[in-house]
Amino acid sequence: MTLLSNKVINLPESATLKMARLARELKAEGKDVISLSLGEPDFDTPDHIKEAAIQALRDGYTKYTPVSGLPELVQAIVTKFKRDNGLEYDTNQIVVSNGAKQSIYNLSQALLNHGDEAIILAPYWVSYHDIIQMAGGVPVIVKADIDQDFKVTPEQLEAAITPKTKFVLFSSPCNPTGSVYLKEELEGLAAVIAQHDIVVISDEIYEYINFTDKHASIGTIESVKDKTVTVNGFAKGFAMTGWRLGYIGAPLWLAKACAKIQSQVTSGATSFGQKAGSVALTSDMTPTYKMRDAFMKRRELVIGLLKKIPGVKTNFPKGAFYIFPDMSAFFGKSANGFVVNNSDDLAEYLLKEGLVATVSGAAFGDPNCIRISYAASEEQLTEAVRRIGVALGALG
Repeated sequence: MTLLSNKVINLPESATLKMARLARELKAEGKDVISLSLGEPDFDTPDHIKEAAIQALRDGYTKYTPVSGLPELVQAIVTKFKRDNGLEYDTNQIVVSNGAKQSIYNLSQALLNHGDEAIILAPYWVSYHDIIQMAGGVPVIVKADIDQDFKVTPEQLEAAITPKTKFVLFSSPCNPTGSVYLKEELEGLAAVIAQHDIVVISDEIYEYINFTDKHASIGTIESVKDKTVTVNGFAKGFAMTGWRLGYIGAPLWLAKACAKIQSQVTSGATSFGQKAGSVALTSDMTPTYKMRDAFMKRRELVIGLLKKIPGVKTNFPKGAFYIFPDMSAFFGKSANGFVVNNSDDLAEYLLKEGLVATVSGAAFGDPNCIRISYAASEEQLTEAVRRIGVALGALG
């Protein structure tokens, strides 16, 4: 007999965290592993943001905070939404959480009854699927492949909506593909969503790592403005992954529901972290733009190297710091007694034989691909792709 719930027994380990764990285990054995599995900038948090947190501690910001966020951070988020996105939110429509992941968890708990459907545009961030299931919902996957630049069409979305649909969830720039929905593409999706009594959740955590001319937010489109939730946070654009600080702008009724749920789970986010967050949003953005430019340079490097490997098929990602190549040409091949039947096998093979940690695309809704993070130095990336090429070349 087990006392564990079926919910936790059936909950899989995060694929990205699993690969990071396996890489650490090999490193502990003395193996020279290059880890390209985690979605974490390799830059440090900018000094002026760290100094703001230190000063907040000195000033006594060590107590509980309002569940929805410190007033000054909430106001900074309102200002940021208007300045950067053209989004108009009141302060009572903002909820600050312990990371954007908690924001999405709150939303799923607030919106889903048992058996309700939630549409996920795929490929998708690995946790979307399991967060929805934990809330009792049914994930409905609408998939775009590499020939569509991994972007779902309005026709695909319309075909997936049923009377049980409660919301549509997607990210742009996208984790894991790096694809970016342009304004006209979002208008096509919005035209569908506007015809139904559903919510759209737009995860824009990679907004500042965007190589297009202008980031576009679906919440600026008039027909869906009042049914859009915009999710964002500090982890990627400010290299603040360990700070656990995210936020939403949402319709008032839904923002109140998320705050109600959060009040019973974690309460407010860290006090001194929120003080630093308000500084991040309202001060010099030069460090963020320098990170973006470095990522863009690395994208060019890695794409160029991958294209030299026969059988690897890539798109040209316009944001984030991932490449999501189609590796199906290598399925059914083997080397050293290791048979590669799918992307799970291939990720394991590249780790064991090439000492490069990637993540299987199956975890992101596309079993033909693997995710490669280029949040690493140019030297590491060059060596990692060299190893990948050698390992793939050995398959026959």
